Amino acid sequence: MFATGIENSYPIITLPDGTRKRVDEMEKCGHYKYWKEDFNLVKEMGIEFLRYGPPYFSVNTGPGQYDWSFVDETFRYLEELGITPIVDLCHFGLPDWLENFQNPDFPVHFEEYALAFAKRYPYIQFYTPVNEIFVTAAFSGQYGWWNEKGTSDLTFVTALKNLCKANVLAMNAILTVQPDAIFIQSESSEYFHPETPDCDKLATFLNLRRFLSLDLSYGYPISVSMYEYLLENGMTKKEYQWFESSVIKG
Repeated sequence: MFATGIENSYPIITLPDGTRKRVDEMEKCGHYKYWKEDFNLVKEMGIEFLRYGPPYFSVNTGPGQYDWSFVDETFRYLEELGITPIVDLCHFGLPDWLENFQNPDFPVHFEEYALAFAKRYPYIQFYTPVNEIFVTAAFSGQYGWWNEKGTSDLTFVTALKNLCKANVLAMNAILTVQPDAIFIQSESSEYFHPETPDCDKLATFLNLRRFLSLDLSYGYPISVSMYEYLLENGMTKKEYQWFESSVIKG
């Protein structure tokens, strides 16, 4: 499989004057106007797989409410061209009514969205339910750059557990409709090198923490230090045990 992709992130940032702005990359690059031309170029290059996702923030207009008009057009044309989509369902942002990744109700609403999408397009096999979970949690919950603009371990862990739970619930929901679904999980791949010996402890911690999104999503046992870190920053034992027991059913 050789694929390309169309950047479709849509986080909310805060401008210098304090106003909030959604940065919709598909709008910025003119995709909403030139989507046919974009797909034709993919076909012209001989690429058969396209990482692509609908704009979650504008499709899921409220609890259980969806506007599929743009999605129907684009996915129908991809099918006509013989391009197989790798569907990205959540890319760095949420609908306004869900606010941000601190919202504990987000995972269940995202599960409903993933199920509704799978039912509407049951032929689709390849999915990335939540894109780059670690990056989303860090940029939104710890670095203060996106969405909730959190700057603490508490807001990072809260975003992380909500995103991972949403990812697991979405995968299991999709599998009820498309039992042959294949999940292609994207994630960052940074590695921390200690500049001096006294940085070694911190580098080791950060190198363990970068895998938490995958460890939680796939029920992989974590180290004692990571377990303590999660519990010290808002995750309960019950929440952690949920990830251990919620194995993907496919």
